[in-house]
Order: sequence, then C-alpha cells, then structure tokens
Amino acid sequence: MMNRILPMPLRPALNALSLLWLATAAGAVAVFAAQTLLARRFGPAEYGLFASSLATITLIAPLAGFGLSQFRLKVFGTEGWQAQRWRRASERFIVASTTLALIGVAAWAEWGPPVDARTRQLLWLLLPVIIGLLAVEQIGSKLRLEERHGALAAWQLWMPLGRLLVAAYALAWSGMRIEMVALGYSAVAVLAVFAAMPQWRSMARGDWALRGHGAQDVSALQARPPGVRQLCVQAWPYGMAAVLYPVFFQIGTVLLKYLAGDAAAGHFGIALAVMTAIYLFPTTVYQKFLLSKLHRWAVHDRPRFRQVYRWGTVAMLASGIVGGIVLAFAAPLATQVFGAGYRTVVPLLQVLALCVPLRFLSTAVGSVLLTEGHMRYRVYAMALAALAAVLLNLALIPAFAEMGAAIATVIAEALLLGLMYRGARRVDALELD
Repeated sequence: MMNRILPMPLRPALNALSLLWLATAAGAVAVFAAQTLLARRFGPAEYGLFASSLATITLIAPLAGFGLSQFRLKVFGTEGWQAQRWRRASERFIVASTTLALIGVAAWAEWGPPVDARTRQLLWLLLPVIIGLLAVEQIGSKLRLEERHGALAAWQLWMPLGRLLVAAYALAWSGMRIEMVALGYSAVAVLAVFAAMPQWRSMARGDWALRGHGAQDVSALQARPPGVRQLCVQAWPYGMAAVLYPVFFQIGTVLLKYLAGDAAAGHFGIALAVMTAIYLFPTTVYQKFLLSKLHRWAVHDRPRFRQVYRWGTVAMLASGIVGGIVLAFAAPLATQVFGAGYRTVVPLLQVLALCVPLRFLSTAVGSVLLTEGHMRYRVYAMALAALAAVLLNLALIPAFAEMGAAIATVIAEALLLGLMYRGARRVDALELD
C-alpha cells in the first residue's frame, strides 16, 4: 500500500537523499566558512576584488563541457546502454569547449571591460578553476547515472573542503595576499582533475555501472557513433542553460565591481554566498538525486514522473517559505559573523529572503522542462530572465549600489518563476490544466 502512495520506495530514497543532503550541508558549511574567513581576513575591498574575479570565472566556466553532463543524464535516461554511442563525440566536444572557455577568460582579462592590473592577475591565476569545475561536473554526472550516492556525496565535498583549507591558511598567515588565495583555489582545482582521472578513464573505456536499464547491451558498443556536430545539436540547450544560470545569478557581483567599486561587490558577494548555501537544498534534491531518474521516468514511467512532480512542487514551496522567513529574521547575525565592515549585508539578505521561496518553487516547477523536448523553452525562459537581470542591474546599481543589485535579483527570480510556470502549464502530459 505504501509503495502505491509514495512516488518511489521510501527507505532507499530517504537513505540516498539523506546522504546527499548531509554531504551538501557539509559542503555548504565549508563554502560559508571559507567565505567568512576570507571576508574577515581581507575586508570588503580586497574580498570584493577576489569575489568579483571568481564570479567572472564562474560566468565563463560553463562553456567548458557546455551542458554535456546534463545531456548525458538525458540521453542515458532515454536510450539506456545505447547512449554509449555518444562517447567519442563527447570526448572531442569536451576538449574543444574547454579550450574555448580558457580562451574566453584570457580574452576577458586582456581585452575585456576596463580591468586593472590586479584583476587581470587574479583572472589568470584562477584560470585552472575552469578545468576543476569541469571535472567535478563530468564525474558527478557519471556517479548520478550509476546511483552511487556515497561516492557522489564524497566527490561533491572536494572543492568546498579544499577551498576551506586555503581560507583557513590565509587566516593563519598574516602575510598571505589575496593573489595567493587565488593560487590556492587553482591548486585545489588541479588536484580535483587528478582525482577525476580514474573515473575519466573508465568513461573513455565505456566502463559504466548504469542503473535502471538492466545488464549492459553488447550491441550498444557496435552502434554507429554520432559526430560532434550531432552532439552540438542535441546538447546546446543544456549548454545554454548552464551558461545562462551564472549570468542570471552572478552578474550583480561583476557589475557592482565596475559600477560601484570592489567594496560594494564584496558586500553583495557575501550576501550571494549565503544564498548559494541555501539554494543547495533544491539543487541536491533535483540535480543530484532526482534528475537522472526524471529523465528515465519521463519516458518509461509517466505515472511516477507526474507524482514526483506534484509532490516536489508542494514540498519545495513549503520549505522555501520557511527558509525565507528564517533568513529574514536571522540576517542581523551577518554583522557578527562577517564583521562590522559588512553591516550593509543585513538589509541585502532581508531583501534577498524573498528569493528563497521563488527559487525553491521555480526549481520544482522547472524540473519538467529538463526532460524530453522541453529544454528549448527552458533556455528561452532563462535567457529572458538573464537579460532582465542584466538590464535591471545596469539600471539600479548606479542609484542604489548593492541594494539595487538585490532588488534586481528578486525581480529576475520572480520573472523566472513565472516563465517556468507558464512552460510547465504547456506540458500536456502532466495534465496540469
């Protein structure tokens, strides 16, 4: 009886989700602690210089891989073992897209908007972070398809814990400069690449432990492999979504640097660090736990797919409202945590608290647009929301500085939720009307 009520077997789902959530919570604590230590150690101006440079890297990093990990979840979910035919094209695609991403950062540093010498140096020092993020994302997609939740939980802690060690070292050594912190972040990324090598070699050999599709089909290895062009045609919506998200979320920090100064960027960067930690909850549920299953159920088990969608929407709305209220009341603690130089973070967090239920609900509603042929609409929606975020920041930052960026973020989040809801209503198979 219980299995007919619940969208999936209760105990295995809760065990896996609890493990991923604990790892995500530990990662969030590590990220938050690293940001706190750096903010207290270097102050708003120096920290803002570093945060805006790292945000620039984050904006360009999704070009490496360009949605391949998300496409892999989709194609394995729908094709099963036949998806092995994409392996060779994927390898060439990773090399080409990563090269373009690295060139993009170099071009931004040398010929982008007015960049001072220290910002240029930080961008060059942080360049390896792109490859580290690529490794984390690609190996994470393999572990999700194999439903190796323990390994995934450990893997997602690599970068946060490594960065926390760098931040702790910076606090302990009074002579450490912010440029050395950037070098430390890059060293963590390089180590992540080396740690990913065994899994990458397994992927290159086609050595997978794919779950949900039975034993490996030998004929899958004999299928004619598609080319890179075919992969680009299939993967570009996932790549665009991956590129647009950091633009949507991080553009305020980058524009504050150029329009209001490094200190303003540092204040807003701290506020976004808090929001990033909170947003890890829906990310864990949908991206790390449910996404590969949703792709499979969308094709092979529609009743379960619909049920998970409905349960998830209600749960995300309720938890988002609670999370937003808690953040609004807890925001004054920011001054005690980050120091007196970050007093302006308190009203920023109280405004951004409105984003919590918006983001939680849009994650759940938009999950149906990650499957089948709906990604193109999702990309158009994210592009419109990202464009709105850029224009709103450009309009509001000159007059209201950090608060203008916060208001722009809330409006853009509300717009994104509206667009995601409109797209979900158009998915007839979910019978939402």
